[in-house]
Amino acid sequence: MGHTSIRMIQLAHSDDNARVIAADETRLSANADDNGQITPEFAVSAIKEMLARGNFRGKDVVSSLSNDSLKIKSLRLDTTDHGQIEQLMRKDIASQFGLDADRDEIRYMVAGNVYQGDEIKNEVIFFGADRESLAQHISLLEEAGLKPVGIDAVPCALFRCFRGSLRRQEDQQLVSVFIEVGDLFTTVIISRGQQISFVKQIPVAGRHLNQQVASKLNVAYDEAIVLRSKLRNDSSESIDMQTRQAIVDAMSHVIEELAKEISLCFKYYAVTFRGNRPSEAVFAGPEAYESTLIDTLKERLDIEVKIAQPFRGFDLTGTNLASDKDRCFCEWAVAVGLGVKGWEPPDDECQNHERN
Repeated sequence: MGHTSIRMIQLAHSDDNARVIAADETRLSANADDNGQITPEFAVSAIKEMLARGNFRGKDVVSSLSNDSLKIKSLRLDTTDHGQIEQLMRKDIASQFGLDADRDEIRYMVAGNVYQGDEIKNEVIFFGADRESLAQHISLLEEAGLKPVGIDAVPCALFRCFRGSLRRQEDQQLVSVFIEVGDLFTTVIISRGQQISFVKQIPVAGRHLNQQVASKLNVAYDEAIVLRSKLRNDSSESIDMQTRQAIVDAMSHVIEELAKEISLCFKYYAVTFRGNRPSEAVFAGPEAYESTLIDTLKERLDIEVKIAQPFRGFDLTGTNLASDKDRCFCEWAVAVGLGVKGWEPPDDECQNHERN
């Protein structure tokens, strides 16, 4: 469940085949509260409608908390002892985010050894969520008639979507970057082989682009969304050149800010792990369709940029996705990552690196 849409998907696999059983989506832009958040009433109604009209089987569901419900921080520790790490996470770090270790959900992921000067430290990624947000999320799913069997974090689901492509032996030292540009946050993941090394939530994303277009062109927010959509999809002359340039100029400040933040992520990884520099970045999320954004990031980051294709290798026959073969479906990456959770042996699961 994002801030602009709810996506539901059900996947199946056998030894030589992976397929989509059902997939559905409901847009939410016109059904938000005063803070731009999805209203629970609409979310419940939308889920029920998608279950009724789709080919979904059963009620068990794996879902993800929204990024604004998560607290994520990379930490450099002297200890490698799991007991000491857990104590630090639950007491010192949790309190920094206003979390109560006895009540709220605290997890961590060991990213590996890092260098600080001539010393070797232990890089750990902290994940935290308050119990109230989690309880509300579960309650919403149950009210919609579903049975939650797993709650995941967006970064783990995003990485899981692409992790299967890193199985080869020569990929084990490969440094990969996966970036999802959503509505409120941009999620950056840097991995080495099949292990996450770095996670960063950047509070710059699609909503900020829409706000800038609305402000600079003096139009309503919803009209700004329409104008950006036309700019992306329209090859005719329904938007005059002056308006086109005005939209691009309005977005430029946000895009430059995002490029700077992503560059800092690359710099942090290079200094921390002293590993190979990533050669490419895979972009996912609804904003990955924004060619102005992607072209500028490609230029500023000096890295090859690819658009995610989360359904590569999946059989879409019999679903409503099959009729739109020209799309890359990059906005479905997190949903696919949730859908494949549990397909791999436990030792290969992203979440296995967390302390439960």
